[in-house]
Amino acid sequence: MTVKFHFFCVKVSVILIFLLFFQGVNAQYNFLLLDQKLDASKKELGGAVITLIYKDGKLIYQKAIGEFTPKTQAPIASSSKWLTAALVMSFVDQGKLSLDDKVSKYIPIFSSYSKGYITIRDCLSHMTGIKSDPTAINKVKDGKPFSSLEEEVIDFASKRDIQSNPGLEFRYSDIGLNIAGRIVEIVGKRGFEQLMQERITRPLIMRNTSFSSLDAISPSSGAISTANDYMNFLVMILNKGEFNGKRVLSEKSIIEMQTLRTNSSTIKFAPKVATGFNYGLGEWIQDTDENGKATVVSCPALFGTWPLVDICRGYACIVFTNSLLKDSQRDLYKNIKQIIDDQIGPGCKN
Repeated sequence: MTVKFHFFCVKVSVILIFLLFFQGVNAQYNFLLLDQKLDASKKELGGAVITLIYKDGKLIYQKAIGEFTPKTQAPIASSSKWLTAALVMSFVDQGKLSLDDKVSKYIPIFSSYSKGYITIRDCLSHMTGIKSDPTAINKVKDGKPFSSLEEEVIDFASKRDIQSNPGLEFRYSDIGLNIAGRIVEIVGKRGFEQLMQERITRPLIMRNTSFSSLDAISPSSGAISTANDYMNFLVMILNKGEFNGKRVLSEKSIIEMQTLRTNSSTIKFAPKVATGFNYGLGEWIQDTDENGKATVVSCPALFGTWPLVDICRGYACIVFTNSLLKDSQRDLYKNIKQIIDDQIGPGCKN
């Protein structure tokens, strides 16, 4: 055997070993059932959807149906709340806000209308006590009747009745997160959109995410984004506040957002798709361990997008679409998650 031929054999062997190793990595998960489930649910998901799963530093699954790609922009409705809560927590990390600060400290008009005891924590957990109408589809479609976030929040203070004492009853709405959004404008001395870019979307390379609107900006439900962008946010949550080796939020803030604020007796109104879930700060607690510690957190939206982080199994997933969320889709998303879990395997042990 010549030296040249021997070198060729060694080279081929190395390449074959590499290919076998690569094949083994890709074969770790078999998402054929997930493919089939998504294909069968195409109509229910509005005909266009992109699904991404991230684990161990990389995407392990991607499937596009219809016209959607990972870079397709669409409104994310209430999934905006998670982003807004993160922005507020960035101010808490810097000591510029406390969750126990009263809203009236920054917006004194709240004291004039018997709303002086509402805290920022109450705002992020939908427990302001301010009377709200259940989130209506036509409100989201028709836009806001206000010219600015400031005007809307003053309306909450001066024209909405108090339905319960702050911190006692949960009613899901846009009120609390929009009040919190206005407070960061006051503290940050800049508009909400600029602050969101500086502190959240730019550090997370979310170049196609924006709260810009022809109407008043809505921190609760006014963002547009892409599956790729929102996945970057989920990766940061999964990594306890870090993204690409840089800290965006403190681990303490991530834990605070994932701490239960509600129970079955305090929830007076929640969307049907979230029945049985509890709430933290800007996010739903889908599942907990026996000690009440969050194991799965999410932020489903009116237009069907459902982002979640499974803390125990160590993965993030987003089903990104632009079709009105039906009550029946709760079971669909539950089935999708079960298929994923069966492949990923067991997570935390209680």
